[in-house]
Amino acid sequence: MDLYGLIGYPLKHSFSRAFFNEKFEAEGIDAEYRNFEIPRIDDFMEVITSNPNLRGLNVTIPYKEKVIPYLDELDPSAASIKAVNVIRITRGKGKIHLTGYNSDVIGFTESISPLLRPHHRKALILGTGGASKAVDHGLQSLGLETLFVSRTEGKKRSITYDKITEELLAEYRVIVNTTPIGMYPIEDVCPDLPYEHLGKEHLLYDLIYNPEHTLFMKKGAERGATVKNGLEMLLLQAYAAWDMWQGKR
Repeated sequence: MDLYGLIGYPLKHSFSRAFFNEKFEAEGIDAEYRNFEIPRIDDFMEVITSNPNLRGLNVTIPYKEKVIPYLDELDPSAASIKAVNVIRITRGKGKIHLTGYNSDVIGFTESISPLLRPHHRKALILGTGGASKAVDHGLQSLGLETLFVSRTEGKKRSITYDKITEELLAEYRVIVNTTPIGMYPIEDVCPDLPYEHLGKEHLLYDLIYNPEHTLFMKKGAERGATVKNGLEMLLLQAYAAWDMWQGKR
């Protein structure tokens, strides 16, 4: 039986485990998907070597960037983003070859592109973690100019939340939340934005999918903005991950 899994820490809730095990059962695939909760990235290779039937991994917080030095090869997209969320494991003649990919880009791009309109030329990306890099890459591939928003100054192409003004929001009409702010179980919080300056020409996309409607989305919808959560992105990136494990991408 082939084995697939997820590495990260902590892994309190795993969409991937339920999704892939249901897929395997429904399609008659002789495989299992497990969670590998590792408290340190130093434990990564032990997961690889102690599970000889392991064929592929998903990678989540906080290891999307930290896992890269352990890999033998990076897909061009993952190399550009410098973040990996899919690893294909190839074994042969006693050797193990690890290839890193980023399916977040595919999932996000395919999910947001139907919502984009001609006036959506610039986007604010809330957060600067691994997911934000995939979002940045995806938005730029769709022709949008991007600007990161973080709590501290210093990052290239980045501003702090207090610099978001009515004038800026008139220019940047796409806002993507890549932070965990508003995620279950702490649902009564949202990114610190001047929501009163949003309107019907704005698009708010939240990578969070639990809850279905975050406070960030609710505040945008109240002002007439188009809003969407990250569930479809999650599904699309999972489909892409399976293709990557099978060598189809």
